[in-house]
Amino acid sequence: MKPRTLLALALVAACAIWLAAARSSSQEDTGDWTIARSDEPGKIQFSLMQSRYGSGHSNYSSDWPLDEFHGLDVSKPGRQEVRFTISRDAGRFECEGFLENGEGAGRFHFFADPKYAQEMSATGFAGADGEKQLALAIHDVSLKFAQEMKDGHVEGLDTDKLIAFRIFGVSRRFIEDLRAAGVKATDADKLVALRIHGVSPEMVRALRAQGYQPDEDQLVALRIHGATPEWIEQMGALGYRHVSLEQLIAFRIHGVTPQFITKLQGLGYKQTEPDQLVALRIHGATPEWIEQMGTLGYSHLSLDQLVAFRIHGVTPEFITKLQGLGYKHPEPDQLVAMQIHGVTPEYIEKLKSHGLKDLTADQLVSLRIHGID
Repeated sequence: MKPRTLLALALVAACAIWLAAARSSSQEDTGDWTIARSDEPGKIQFSLMQSRYGSGHSNYSSDWPLDEFHGLDVSKPGRQEVRFTISRDAGRFECEGFLENGEGAGRFHFFADPKYAQEMSATGFAGADGEKQLALAIHDVSLKFAQEMKDGHVEGLDTDKLIAFRIFGVSRRFIEDLRAAGVKATDADKLVALRIHGVSPEMVRALRAQGYQPDEDQLVALRIHGATPEWIEQMGALGYRHVSLEQLIAFRIHGVTPQFITKLQGLGYKQTEPDQLVALRIHGATPEWIEQMGTLGYSHLSLDQLVAFRIHGVTPEFITKLQGLGYKHPEPDQLVAMQIHGVTPEYIEKLKSHGLKDLTADQLVSLRIHGID
């Protein structure tokens, strides 16, 4: 083969390799877009939909700054064909379609920036290529943002966490404000959880002003269960000003509300311990039920007795039936023992039918213990 022919083949081969590399480095994704009006000034609602064979469908929608849409004019009335570009560090979106009075739809082509993955890797974030690069572009994970998070000494960071940070709004300002308020704010997963559940620096400062030193897990639990600083202040006004955060969370879980405490206090239970309040709620000893017991002659029961009544089924109905059988006012402990050992109104009536009348509550319990039916 002639030298010139060999040279030509070598050039063709080199060109083919370059073209393949170019196609790979300028990775293109396609899909559909829609634009709608946003309630936020200076933004529009931009949605991207994509279907990939074998990997299902993806759909993303959020408010994007209008000034990022180069070549787009949403102020024109009527129908118009549009072409516009959005450029981000991870790549650019080239879009075409139509608008009708500022809203419309069309197709997008995403071209990944071949340098982005390399620069991200140099910053310490590997895997910022392939399909993930589109997600990084959609959520605007810029090189500056990645470097800011790196410089913020956040533990557990990777490209997926950076995307989560952008989705939920974990910013440098948010992290700095949390730390200034006294929160450690160094764990990536906990930072995302704080944002998901709406923990703000203002909330942290309010809690610290009330004498608490909450950690991240406690802050999330407080938000999940609705123990806001305002609600905590209400509880403080009722005499529960320095209840532990764990007890406050238990209050919210079990429904110990300011209204519940106020009603209990109105019934004479003034200084109820936090654990007792929780126990009352767990076992259903409501103020209304306590009032019922009072009308039957049991108006000054201890909290432990009230809980024991609920646990063992000493109900107003049970007491009323006993009173109808002549047991006008058994002691609280006797009522509990009768229920524990199965001294039912039916059992008492059966004994009476056999001539065993005028038995005391203690005698009835003793008969049941010894198997006398």
